[in-house]
Amino acid sequence: MMAYADSPADLMPHLALVADGFDPSYPVPVRIHSECMTGDVFGSMRCDCGDQLQTALKMVSDKGGVVIYLRQEGRGIGLINKLKAYNLQDMGFNTIDANTHLGFDADARQYDAAVRILLDLGISEIELITNNPGKVEALKNSPVRVTNRIPLIIPPHDGDRGYLLTKQQLMGHLLGL
Repeated sequence: MMAYADSPADLMPHLALVADGFDPSYPVPVRIHSECMTGDVFGSMRCDCGDQLQTALKMVSDKGGVVIYLRQEGRGIGLINKLKAYNLQDMGFNTIDANTHLGFDADARQYDAAVRILLDLGISEIELITNNPGKVEALKNSPVRVTNRIPLIIPPHDGDRGYLLTKQQLMGHLLGL
């Protein structure tokens, strides 16, 4: 595990979890995972984030890859605003409408830090573990080349089915639902 911060005073750095067998001379399996405290830590059933993280960790461990854990909670709106968005979702808003109702973009995440981390690790080609074509697109104009997209499909359950349908139908995520 390696921590990446913009300054030594930054108490919430991004992380790179690098598997044994990692070899940057070949396209590296990489998951760029945005922090989801409710899913990653507390096992929220509103999303598939925790399951995605655990599955990706296993995948990169088996294949000698990397998980980059970006500290951009709630698609970049932060934990407090994410909890406000949850309250709006309880009133019938979908995840996108909740974020925009609060004055944020549907997805405010940035991937520049991930690119800097990959370059620091000597990685110039990756197999991106994602269902999000927006991540693939975000990396297109960077020095890191995406050679392949590896799907990360987590079967839906009653608690996250609506969330996943919103991601697929309105955000273009490749979920096959």
